Amino acid sequence: MEKRRRPAAAAMLLVLIPAASRPPHGIVAATESSVQNSEQSFGFNLTLAKTIVEYASAVYMTDLTELYTWTCSKCNDLIQGFEMRRLIVDVQNCLQAFVGVDHNLNAIIVSIRGTQENSVQNWIKDMLWKQSDLNYPDMPDAKVHTGFYSSYNNTLLRPAIANAVHKARKLYGDISIIVTGHSMGGALASFCALDLAITHGGNNVYLMTFGQPRVGNAAFASYFTKYVPNTIRVTHEHDIVPHLPPYFFIFPDQTYHHFPTEVC
Repeated sequence: MEKRRRPAAAAMLLVLIPAASRPPHGIVAATESSVQNSEQSFGFNLTLAKTIVEYASAVYMTDLTELYTWTCSKCNDLIQGFEMRRLIVDVQNCLQAFVGVDHNLNAIIVSIRGTQENSVQNWIKDMLWKQSDLNYPDMPDAKVHTGFYSSYNNTLLRPAIANAVHKARKLYGDISIIVTGHSMGGALASFCALDLAITHGGNNVYLMTFGQPRVGNAAFASYFTKYVPNTIRVTHEHDIVPHLPPYFFIFPDQTYHHFPTEVC
């Protein structure tokens, strides 16, 4: 697994998300960044990461009116001017996400909320380490975290996000898609990015997560790298979440593996 050490860069981002029970906080940057095109590699870009972490933070806002109208306390700084296209709230499953367009990046943004501190459903799904077969063709032996996969695949998230992305691309053309999330939101964002990559092509989909847990076995990690090559996981060495579910050396094929690329 590819792993890049950028202590100063990662620390600037991930001291903001020390625990899965708390959302990341926005940080300030002064320069602009743009998504690299499909002919370039998705290398780590600190300014871009500062922008994306603000989207991963904003999705935690509880005032839905302010979030939808993009007037919330976190809806500023590098992400000011974002065009909200769809706010998705699944009350039954305690899930929240939004889809919109960042015109500075010329990209569609999909941000999925992580674990809510007071959500019993979220914590139960976090702890369900049972693996299930991945429901995609041409991915034999791939197994994924049952709770995380179900939270994305069997709720409002998957159809609502897919529909919103389709409409945004119909309006703005085949612009890039950036998917993000923190903690459990990062896990769900991984499945979302895979889903969108299969639909729209892997070179058009970019995934950047913050402190996400492992979501599948070795076979899944291999397939994921093939279908979603433009992926960065930002982690912090003192955050336990990226080390969960635990890795068991005695079961290398069945145990959970991370996909690349990790920046820590």
